[in-house]
Amino acid sequence: MQEKELTQRAQAVRLVVFDVDGVLTDGSLFLGDDGQEYKAFNSKDGHGMKMLQQSGVPIGIITGRTSNVVAKRMESLGIEHVYQGQLDKLPAFEALCAKLGVGPEQVAYVGDDVVDLPIMLRCGLAIAVADAHPLVHKHAHWSTDLPGGRAAAREVCELIMQAQGTLEAAFDHYLL
Repeated sequence: MQEKELTQRAQAVRLVVFDVDGVLTDGSLFLGDDGQEYKAFNSKDGHGMKMLQQSGVPIGIITGRTSNVVAKRMESLGIEHVYQGQLDKLPAFEALCAKLGVGPEQVAYVGDDVVDLPIMLRCGLAIAVADAHPLVHKHAHWSTDLPGGRAAAREVCELIMQAQGTLEAAFDHYLL
């Protein structure tokens, strides 16, 4: 995709939706003997997501798995729109768009595996993390340089903020 078209698509974004496993994490699932599930999230991703929300772009989460860890992490980031246990993610995507009054063309979706394709084929800016499945890369408008769980979400947030002219102001806040 040409940089101009990518910028235009990013400028139109009014909602960013992330998958979790393989996007906000590296895809590893750590299970304790007690059945407790653990996931590692990247703090750079978290800060990027906070900055994006502060710039006025809401974030949604749609994931196939259900985990208390995800609920706690998203709560700590101020993310209200969390859909867990969505084996078929498209109905949750459509419900979230309707709830927020945005069209699919105004949504950026970040995925890593084939289960993300139904949304990626409908949204305005389909993004694959660097280590996504080849079929996901084939249908993405853009791919991150970094893999899932390793600040790929931060790349996405900064791409959108740069296109919308809010990134410099977000950084200026720290340069006072």
